[in-house]
Amino acid sequence: MDDTPSRLPTTLPALRAKARDAGFSMSSEDRTGSLLAALAAARPAGRILELGTGVGEGAAWLLSGMDSDSRLTTVELDPTVQAIAQEQLGDDPRVTFVSGDGGAWLEDFDGAPFDLVFADTWPGKFTHLDQALELVAPGGTYLIDDLFPQPGWPESHGASVKRLLAELDEREDFRCVRMAWSSGLLMAVRTTRSQH
Repeated sequence: MDDTPSRLPTTLPALRAKARDAGFSMSSEDRTGSLLAALAAARPAGRILELGTGVGEGAAWLLSGMDSDSRLTTVELDPTVQAIAQEQLGDDPRVTFVSGDGGAWLEDFDGAPFDLVFADTWPGKFTHLDQALELVAPGGTYLIDDLFPQPGWPESHGASVKRLLAELDEREDFRCVRMAWSSGLLMAVRTTRSQH
């Protein structure tokens, strides 16, 4: 079976061209994107959070799966790369762009929980994990990628991944599945509102 996605978001070619021009090479892989689109499609009128907009490729995949009543909030530290996403995707009324530190945003956010949280940056994954998990609604999904070794990882990063996976596996309020696929994924679904 060929697992190459066949339905790509229409905005992807332009986003990729802009990413190349900007020298940005950290966008989500297409297989991860196709999973994001499917997870977004599974949540009619869903509330979706992306931590780490980058140039917007992940957001494009999420938007391609979302229905007209769903809403996406995407947070990015680097306003230069997020500007590319805003230029290409900003006309879509379903998306809200937040420019700022994801960790600070997680600490300050006090709104309703999300049906899908995609943590594609350090905050919400390697830092501020508890805050990100608290924002997952009951039955909601938390997804992280890039768990396989990535170019530019610091030497100690493999140990950080092992700690993160162990911490997620120990949580009784989430059911986790690890996927040795794409860039290395973990999907966790909230089973209860509080950890026992």
